[in-house]
Amino acid sequence: MGNPKKAIGDAGEAFAAQHLEAHGFRIAARNFRTRLGEVDIIARGSQYLLFVEVKARRAGSMVSGEEAVDFHKQRRLRAAAEYYLVGRPCDLQPRFDVMCVELGPGGSCKLSNWIEDAF
Repeated sequence: MGNPKKAIGDAGEAFAAQHLEAHGFRIAARNFRTRLGEVDIIARGSQYLLFVEVKARRAGSMVSGEEAVDFHKQRRLRAAAEYYLVGRPCDLQPRFDVMCVELGPGGSCKLSNWIEDAF
């Protein structure tokens, strides 16, 4: 049996990526990792290069996804994004978004919140 937390995260990230694509974004990278931090999804749009933190939770969780993206997490995301941009210069405006995905029974997913330009 696999790690249930990882399975929830993977399902949430897959759903978020599909949602972004449905809204006209192209996924440039998933799970971009550096020693400085990790970005769940990097997506290109017509104006923005999104650095997206996905927070997936089961319905009824005690802590919301929004609350989990604290100052420390934001700092690590910024550092990873800067590292990404050093190696891949881009004319698009960088933007940090948080996507909160709620997992329901039977593996169903819904977007509970999409915070554009979150920090």
